[in-house]
Amino acid sequence: MFMHNKRLQYTVRVSEPNPVLASLMLEQFGGADGELAAAMRYFTQGLGELDAGRKDLLLDIATEELSHLEVIGSIVAMLNKGAKAQLAEAAMEEAELYLSMTAGGNSHTQSLLFGGGPSLTNSSGVPWTAAYIDSRGDPTCDMRSNIAAESRAKIVYERLINITDDPGIKDALGFLMTREIAHQKSFEKALYAIEDNFPSGKLPGIEKFANIYVNTSQGEGDTDGPWNTGDQWVRIDDLDQTMPIDDGDGTASVTLAKNDAAVADKLAARTASDPESDPETGVDLGAGPGAGPITGEDLGGAEDIKDAAKMADAP
Repeated sequence: MFMHNKRLQYTVRVSEPNPVLASLMLEQFGGADGELAAAMRYFTQGLGELDAGRKDLLLDIATEELSHLEVIGSIVAMLNKGAKAQLAEAAMEEAELYLSMTAGGNSHTQSLLFGGGPSLTNSSGVPWTAAYIDSRGDPTCDMRSNIAAESRAKIVYERLINITDDPGIKDALGFLMTREIAHQKSFEKALYAIEDNFPSGKLPGIEKFANIYVNTSQGEGDTDGPWNTGDQWVRIDDLDQTMPIDDGDGTASVTLAKNDAAVADKLAARTASDPESDPETGVDLGAGPGAGPITGEDLGGAEDIKDAAKMADAP
């Protein structure tokens, strides 16, 4: 059973209303890396967790994330408080009220639809979605995802701190940012408390492929490092000589029943293209300046695409 304590986990002191800043703060209220997403991620993981220690950890942090949701939501509400009162009571002149609501972000949406209260949206007004929750039910996979989630949230808090000069908000955001660090440490400990925590899952990888590094992006900028070079890696640079990497011919095939094979052949014959054709198309009929060569046009022996382009654009 949940019990709500009316005192915040951390005191919120906002110097002055700022609806635009409020809309930016919503990123950590209803955004992908926000507090609601974190609470739901860890809460659902905890309900399905079989290990007593990890279950306790996940439910502890999930519940704390709800308290952080309350802190960031209170910041949003305080930043919107002046605009909410002005709009509700129509105390300002219409032009001034309009300007205060449309200064930037989605502050107008916060004022008109939600009356200045925090909405479950991100800073662009996109509604919160359970699609933010990326749990897979495997502790080694989920702990790594949680570590990454805490890291991302820490970075977002850094950026929010950098865009405000309100000392009270900076102070509260600094607290929330630091709790992301603490949670990351806890998840790291929980991950490495599992013996044989890599790779995730039960099945081992195929040994002959596990240490291969494929250099598929080649050219200027190729860089050697511990991620692709050394005793841990068998590196492939000559893709023409080594692909496919297995003993097959690198094509896709399927064994069809006789009837299916006959129908597939009919389909292929009916939809076959004629490589010798050069049909006139709607592009040719509507071609204007800059369209490039059209069907049947004599380019006068252009040798390459640059010559052809020049001739096609010539008056």
